[in-house]
This record gives sequence, structure tokens and C-alpha cells, in this order.
Amino acid sequence: MPTRILPAGADPDAVRSLTTLLSQLPDAEPQSPVGDSTQLVDTLARLAAESVDELPEVVVVHERIGPVPALELIREVALRFPAVGVILVTTDAGPGLFSAAMDSGARGLVALPLSYEELASRVQAVAQWSTGVRRHLGHGSDVFGGVGGTVVTVSGAKGGVGATLAAIQLALAAQASGRPTALLDLDLQTGDVASYLDIQFRRSVVDLAAITDISPRVLADAVFRHDTGLALLLAPGEGERGEEVTDRVARQIVSALRSRYEVVVVDCGAQLSGAGAAVVEMADIALLVTTPDVIAVRAAKRTVRMWDRLQIRKAEETTVVVNRHTRSTEIQPALVQRITGTALARTAIPANFKELQAVVDAGRVHELDNRSSVKQALWGLAGELGLVRAAEGAAAHRGSGRGPGGFRRRKE
Repeated sequence: MPTRILPAGADPDAVRSLTTLLSQLPDAEPQSPVGDSTQLVDTLARLAAESVDELPEVVVVHERIGPVPALELIREVALRFPAVGVILVTTDAGPGLFSAAMDSGARGLVALPLSYEELASRVQAVAQWSTGVRRHLGHGSDVFGGVGGTVVTVSGAKGGVGATLAAIQLALAAQASGRPTALLDLDLQTGDVASYLDIQFRRSVVDLAAITDISPRVLADAVFRHDTGLALLLAPGEGERGEEVTDRVARQIVSALRSRYEVVVVDCGAQLSGAGAAVVEMADIALLVTTPDVIAVRAAKRTVRMWDRLQIRKAEETTVVVNRHTRSTEIQPALVQRITGTALARTAIPANFKELQAVVDAGRVHELDNRSSVKQALWGLAGELGLVRAAEGAAAHRGSGRGPGGFRRRKE
């Protein structure tokens, strides 16, 4: 059976040379190369959605790939598609990089300039390993065969606009519909998810910062299982420890969560950190919560422009959610959309703090009454974004005619 090999790299000349050499290998079947990290992950996800057997046995990653660095990309591929063998092609084949590549999940390293013998030997070994893993795991395997969980980030245009409450209710809606859901508090210095849900915890996201390979058991040890069924990965109790969660750590954690849960909701807070920027960049849906007042809308516009300047996210790939909306306010959602240049959630969250005050003060927002207009709107938003199963989405927003259109960034 031919060995399917998927080359990946940003340098067209280097990838063309690599593909030419791969085509000369015996029993090799090089596939059309991909030019960046997003395209590689999306291609693998699309193939895995059809069948694990459709995945290539070998992926060859050139060191010059982006926007995600090569080692972080290899880690994500290893976590989400564990039966795919990854080879790194690099100019630096020293022991330091070799060790780092192995820690990231690579199955081999090939030095530049390319040698036919070395490449053939490494591809053959990795292909045999991949075939053996698939044979060993069989149909009852732990190989993750889906496209990965949907990652939704919820950021605040400024502090106090309701991003945390929105993140919690979106996660609760997804979990209640029968979709295994994780809620990650990435507001690393001032995260309040634990306070809103009245829980005491020992472990937090910081406990995963020093771990290079987040196995299912390690992840389970760090996650707090809430009474509602939500899996919670919380911000540290000591805010200064948030600096330990770098962008690399954040990518690794979110990749591990999305490989185990159908929905991953991330509360990013209102302050942009390196970790938050990395997760917003890799998210399928990025929400920006604002209130309909001049100060908050200006802050939303600044945030959108900053994300665009830093190449984190384009304005049209960001969805603004208007919270505390009333018909009498001068600033209506359509105006917010025109000012920010973003997409706009069709569901606006009404201003009705009286409904929220008792459960917020008690730290039990998961007990918010089903008749609450705020809860109905937030759960309707979850249906609009496609986070709940169809039947639940219809119940949450019966008669609205709203569906999960226009929000996803990277899923097909």
C-alpha cells in the first residue's frame, strides 16, 4: 500500500524541492502541499471527519512555516491526530532541536540540504510506526477522528461589560444540550469564573504550564468537574502566576481541550496577554462583548484595530455581542457593527440586572431562572453560534429562525 505523505511549508521553492524528492521514494504518494499551519490542520481535520483511514501516514513539516511556529504546530498535530507521524525538516539538526522536536511529538528529524537516503529512511520508519499504531488501536481506538472541538473565545471590550457571564452561560447551554463542554478561564490575573460558580479549587491552568505533553490523565487532574457537568480549567488564585502561561502553553492547553471536548469556551477577559492573543488567533469563533455606550464601543473599536494590527484576527472574523441592550438607547447594535467593522451577533442581550443580582451575589449563576430574559438571550446566542444540538437550539430560541451561519473561521 502506498505511503501517503503530506508536505507543509511556507517557502514555495523549498516545498517544491521537497515534494519532488518525496515523489522519487518507493511506494510514496505525495499529496498536494499545504502552505501554512492553518491549512495543514484544516486539511487533516477534513480528512479525519471522513475517516481516520483517510489521514496521511506521514506529514513532513518544513521549519519555515507559519503563522504557528513549527514545533507548536507539530504538538497540535500530535495531540489531535496521534496516528499521524510528523517529520521536521530543518537546517539545525543538533541535539537541542532534536530533543525539542521529540518532546513536541515529532517522529523524526531530517536535515537540510535534503539527502535522498536520509529522507527515504526516515519516511519509511515513520510510515511503519503510523501503520502499526493504527493496526494496534483498531476501530475501538483512542485515535481522535473528529474535526476537533469548537473553540469559542469571549473577550470584553473593557472591564465590566459582562464577558465572563456570557462565557459561562454559553458553556452551560452547550453542556445542557448534551455536548461535552469545557470552560477555560484565561483571564489570568483577574479571572472570576470560580467566584461566579461558587467553587473552591486547588489546581488551575498554571499547573499545566511546565508540562510538555498534556496527556488525557494530566488534563483530567487539572480540570474541575462542576455539578452541571461542565469541565472547568480555572485561572490561578494568585494573579502574578498568570505570567507562567505563555502563548505556547495556551496553544497546547486549548489543543488538548479541543481534542477531548466538543465545545471549548474560553473567557479571555478584557486585557490582551500573549496567551489570550494566541487563543483568539486559533479560535473558530471569536466574540467581543460590548455594552451600547460610547466608552465601551470606542474600546471595542480599539480592540478590533489592535487585533488586526497584530495579525491576531481580522475585523470581519470577529463577532461583536451587544450586552445590556435596550430599545431606547441611542447606540443600537447596527451602529456598533458599522463603527467596529465586525460581524454582529443577531442576538442582543437585554439589560435586566435585577434578574441577575441574586445569583451573581450568591455566586451561583448556573441557577439563573429559565424564565430570565438574559438567560434566554444568551442560550439563544449559543444556538445562533451552533454550540448546542439542533433540538436544544430550537428550544432555546423557538421561532427565531436563527442558525449557526457566518461565524466559523476555520471549520468547513
